[in-house]
Amino acid sequence: MKKTYKIDVDCANCANKMEEAAQNTAGVKAASVNFMALKMNVEFEDGQEAKAVMEEVRKSCKKVEPDCEVFI
Repeated sequence: MKKTYKIDVDCANCANKMEEAAQNTAGVKAASVNFMALKMNVEFEDGQEAKAVMEEVRKSCKKVEPDCEVFI
């Protein structure tokens, strides 16, 4: 399953950090961040609940970039 989420991030480097953090989160098959569009595309591994995984993605992103936000 693939979903798109709105994000709030200040710079392209921060967006890259968020993308890497999301990709390394359990339950995420693939993730990409579009800084210009302020969107994060996430593909979930089979059998994963999107909302629960996205809570973990949000926590991971906050660790690398405290000022960012992922709107679930």
